[in-house]
Amino acid sequence: MAPQSSHTPEQLVADLVLLLDLEPKGGDRFIGRRRPDGTGRVFGGQAIAQALGAARRTVDDAREAHSLHAYFLRPGSDDLPIEYRVKRDLDGRNFSNRRVVASQDGKPILNLTASFQIPVDGPDHQAPQMPDVPGPDDLVPDAQLQREVADKLPDGPLKRLALRPNPIDFRSVEPRDWLNPQRREPISHLWFRTVSSLPSESSVHRAVLAYISDYQLLGTALQPHGMGMLDKSLKGASLDHALWFHESFRTDDWLLYRTESPWSGHARGFGRGQIFTRDGRLVASVSQEGMLRHV
Repeated sequence: MAPQSSHTPEQLVADLVLLLDLEPKGGDRFIGRRRPDGTGRVFGGQAIAQALGAARRTVDDAREAHSLHAYFLRPGSDDLPIEYRVKRDLDGRNFSNRRVVASQDGKPILNLTASFQIPVDGPDHQAPQMPDVPGPDDLVPDAQLQREVADKLPDGPLKRLALRPNPIDFRSVEPRDWLNPQRREPISHLWFRTVSSLPSESSVHRAVLAYISDYQLLGTALQPHGMGMLDKSLKGASLDHALWFHESFRTDDWLLYRTESPWSGHARGFGRGQIFTRDGRLVASVSQEGMLRHV
């Protein structure tokens, strides 16, 4: 069943939380809800966040997710339910490990491994400093820029997607020209937060961050080539994805996503990201490889 939205900020966020929740089916099996977006495909961040949520359902509440590693095997369809099966590989004194297979129509579309830890004290440091970029209050919301792009698009799935209300307020430090991309270095900065408050549970904030972490990376890998994800000569898709949670955070408060792409080639692009709180704490790191193939 797909969540229905009245498009108020509160309802948009409530729909996102519901989307990332799961229907238990017994025996560590869960069904993911759907939010068709007109593209016919499941957004990769949705599958990652739902798989993490399935794993989380089988772990003691005292243990928090600290990392996940995922492989995308097949495109997911908006028209079919996603089943998540969880394997309990480890429940140690401090760590738990889970394997999740997401399937549609009996075929796996995603494999994910997640690790959970009881938080304890240990040596700590942070090497990367907060990037020196304008704050979100000084930037134009991406939704406004997307509406301007939508005015130039023909009627169809892309236009509907550009106009669809978003539960996430994205604000790009270096906005992309989606219709006429220019060559530039493969580094981007993006502020984001949900458009209204989230429940207090840390698992909800981590699920929403997992959802958002699939944004931006492949687009950054295309910047040196003067191309964008709307380029009709290009086929792009995430291949694998890794996410590490370092510190506690709130996804309904501003976070800065710095992404870079140190390499692309052989129809693959590699990206990595760092996510900072507004006061400069590094709270998560991301890496991803995606397919970037000429058609």
